[in-house]
Amino acid sequence: MNFIEEVLERFPASKPALVAISREGERRVWHFGELIAMSAGISGALAARGVGRGDVVMTLAGNRIEWVLTLLACWRMGAVALPCNTQLRPHDLEHRVAVAAPKLCVGGEEILPLLPGHVPTLALGEFEAILDEDRPQETPASVADLDPEDPALIVFTSGTTGDPRGALHATRYLTGQRTQAERWLGARSGELVWCTSATGWSKSARNVFVAPWLCGATALICDSRFDPSERLDLIERERVNVLCQAPTEYRMLAKRAELRPLPSLRRMVSAGEALNPEVIDAFRDGLGLDIHDGYGQTETGQLIGNLVGEAVRPGSMGRALPGFELRIAGEEEAGGELQVRAASCPTFFSRYLDEPPGGASAARLVDGEWWPTGDVVRRDAEGFLWYEGRDDDLILSSGYRIGPFEVESALLTHPAVAEAAAVPEPDAERGAVVRAIVVLRDGATGERLADELRDHVKQVTAPYKAPRIVEFADELPKTASGKIRRAALRREAV
Repeated sequence: MNFIEEVLERFPASKPALVAISREGERRVWHFGELIAMSAGISGALAARGVGRGDVVMTLAGNRIEWVLTLLACWRMGAVALPCNTQLRPHDLEHRVAVAAPKLCVGGEEILPLLPGHVPTLALGEFEAILDEDRPQETPASVADLDPEDPALIVFTSGTTGDPRGALHATRYLTGQRTQAERWLGARSGELVWCTSATGWSKSARNVFVAPWLCGATALICDSRFDPSERLDLIERERVNVLCQAPTEYRMLAKRAELRPLPSLRRMVSAGEALNPEVIDAFRDGLGLDIHDGYGQTETGQLIGNLVGEAVRPGSMGRALPGFELRIAGEEEAGGELQVRAASCPTFFSRYLDEPPGGASAARLVDGEWWPTGDVVRRDAEGFLWYEGRDDDLILSSGYRIGPFEVESALLTHPAVAEAAAVPEPDAERGAVVRAIVVLRDGATGERLADELRDHVKQVTAPYKAPRIVEFADELPKTASGKIRRAALRREAV
């Protein structure tokens, strides 16, 4: 099997595959025939620099056509793509290089000097010469006949609880995206899909262009920073049909932009962390559309979603993707750890890079076949799953199990609150109490605001979930992917 033959070559060469908008605003439409030819040329350049089947090629390119072409060249020749975020710093890059041992790094001239000196590089400025058909070209690498278990992609975890780990995905991961592409992302043939995720994250690797193409849709990439008002204008101007954004982006749009109907937009999806119900309500009121939340992990790919054809349950992650077997280790409605049967998941990873094949990842499987996600969820009578928090984020107070997300969602319904985090605070009598750290909206003040927020939570959710301690901060600690680092906010018992 090979992604080039199985996906790209099944379309007419003249069919639009990708719309690329540069940081300077230059727009170009790329067709499937062009992508096949250009990525073949890049594969020749990679091979001439010593890259062979099974070698790792790192990218530091952002959402640019060079990034797409490099990944396609890797998958053509059987090399392993390691897309990285361009915001990584020297320490981050040193860690990834030490773990993944890339044969070559393709990236921008401004970031390549941050790499350890022994890593060979290919600067983006050299791409113009490689793609110029009037200049001598290296012979393209052959289209490799790959086994489904041959390595294809490395994605590093976000490092929420420790150092990021490199998850190695097999070739089957690419075409294994079809279920989530059709049943959750929900793109249709001929539509334009914009997944705004930055390169280097799990959602980027599967939904920027792989999932749209599996649906016969065109992908949009835009190499620019997030600006709430510009985001809506671009969606309207490009006539985007399906939008896939991070929860943080939806929250910022709800707070900082004037939401309005966008005629072309048909479907919105979100994944990365649980999306608060009030944000879904804001988009429903402003655009007349629901946000279809979903859930997955770097190691597993997408597992759960508010699926095509089903009404959204605000606050719910949705239901298991068809064919994916999930279970809750505990009581279904009371909540417990979410586990997935590895054999039922075509996008389940092969292993972490820092362990041998068949090593710790396989040993971690519960009952020899169930992957423990570390996330605590509950399932209602209709099969919808509701996120409560990481297993180590749960707050156990006076015998109650309190999910931080429920507390945070309640706080976010107050007009003064921009962001919130809930963590356990050691308590001699109760074991722990809820401590909330709140970032206020611009201009929000109040002498008794802490008491007001505590009372507000009691009105929105069960009173025992209300924070006994409310503190205020200018910002919350987050991972590079935007997830709140609750562990950094906890205080140990003295």
